[in-house]
Amino acid sequence: MTDFACAKRPATGSRGVVCSNHPLASAAGGEILSAGGNAADAAIATLFALTVVEPMMVGILGGGIGHVRLADGRHVIIDGQSTAPGASYETMFPLAPGAGPEVLESAGRANAVGALAVAVPGSLRAWTSTLERYGTMSLDDVLQPAIRLAERGFTVSPYLAGAIADVESDMARDPELGPIFYPGGDRLRSDARLAQPAYAGTLRAIAKDGPDLLHGGALGALMSETLQRCGGIMTAEDIARAAPIEREPVIGTYRGYTIIGPPPPASSGVHIAQMLNILEGFDVGAVGFGGADNVHLLAEVLKIAFADRAVATADPAFVDVPVARIIAKDYAAKRRSAIRMDRAQEWLPDPLLRESPNTTHVTVADAMGNVVATTQTINSLFGARLGIPGTGIIANNYMLNFEPRPGTALSVAPGKRVYTSMAPMMVTKDGALRWALGQPGGLRIFGSTMQAIINLIDHRMDLQRAVEAPRAWTRGFGLELEPAYSSDLAAALAARGHRVERVKTIGGGLNAIAFNPDGSMTGAACWRADGSVVALGGGLARAGIRFSPDAAAKN
Repeated sequence: MTDFACAKRPATGSRGVVCSNHPLASAAGGEILSAGGNAADAAIATLFALTVVEPMMVGILGGGIGHVRLADGRHVIIDGQSTAPGASYETMFPLAPGAGPEVLESAGRANAVGALAVAVPGSLRAWTSTLERYGTMSLDDVLQPAIRLAERGFTVSPYLAGAIADVESDMARDPELGPIFYPGGDRLRSDARLAQPAYAGTLRAIAKDGPDLLHGGALGALMSETLQRCGGIMTAEDIARAAPIEREPVIGTYRGYTIIGPPPPASSGVHIAQMLNILEGFDVGAVGFGGADNVHLLAEVLKIAFADRAVATADPAFVDVPVARIIAKDYAAKRRSAIRMDRAQEWLPDPLLRESPNTTHVTVADAMGNVVATTQTINSLFGARLGIPGTGIIANNYMLNFEPRPGTALSVAPGKRVYTSMAPMMVTKDGALRWALGQPGGLRIFGSTMQAIINLIDHRMDLQRAVEAPRAWTRGFGLELEPAYSSDLAAALAARGHRVERVKTIGGGLNAIAFNPDGSMTGAACWRADGSVVALGGGLARAGIRFSPDAAAKN
């Protein structure tokens, strides 16, 4: 299968590239690069801008994983994941009687909507720490594009309008968020203008006082008071203690390339390395892209990864995660030996894994050799659908990702960090960076990002095609296929025992940067979101954008 069409165009520059899931956010990062900032400065400016223009996905009260490559070649993983409040306990979210393991929401939806659903936020401290340690500009400087967007407003895209419609039954009732997104009781629609003056004021206060405004200051006190008044358990002390952790990356190899990703509590570094180790025993390039053998192989390695993820996903402060064993080449050989090309195998997936698909991703590179790839979220669309009074801030609902049943690696515990599939990845060869990439999409993130990597290495696709190529995905139940795959392929896979399901999209809007031999950089964003690329060098250029019919689909 080689005839799929790309919906967007890449952009190439010599002075820097910014990729994000909204053109205004990419422009904010480009503005910072143009003003002399580096990749860390631009990435943080882009994230703050996304909190304005993609508020359903990301906010300063969320969590995420950052991957920084410094100009000297060092890689640092910044774990800014949210944590369970200090008063949390294993049985705080009882399920309705008779609920099976596939149920996400607890009785009364307490872990999904409202004050109990909110985990201690990690994003703001992680972003400002990244800026302080690896950036060159002040917090006030990098906040200016986001402040302008919040104050002056912007045009609502079909993607955002669809998200606002999806959560109306919950969010329109919130006294803080209802007036913003459902003014006069009527939800904002595509092409409406959205201004957020209260949030602009909050950003100005953060620019002045820094993260301590939230972590130990007046904003944190207001947040904890609001949550406790609404039945929550988070304290100002919980918020004050929140801090990111700098971790060493997981490093694997594949056909002469080095694959670098985040460690637990992220699954991506471990299981992308594992899946590529298994695939290394097959001639994936000769099999070709998009045929029955290719998709069958993808499905089998995904099922193996999800079967192993049951013992390789958790906060490493609470669970001994066997990273070295899972990413070992000899373990991959053992797993590979069980794959049959003529028949789908049954692997035991972990039915307890749960993760919202509503995330965002940013990839930024500068001319000095600094690169940032970072994935962030407030978990579900508009998080807990609860606003902090007078601030324009939306609280996360990250408690939904913990397992309501006691006694598991993912059960609720005080201070436990939320696990994630986030996959801000980088690929090098002979010490030189080749690609940086990542995407939204919850449980589908690391499997879809792995497919982009083999598109680049095995199928020798250019960056835009690798980013936009059709995807397949499974965790051991049904095998999902995007519409570009033919009915003949679906039938061939069904004949091998796969339970084929057709879906609109798999994962979210992947974006990536390629580092070219001539020193230039090429950025690409895919059709699955409002993604856009800004490239600097020889003038400012933005990648062409064309929204697909599915642009309003949830990521």
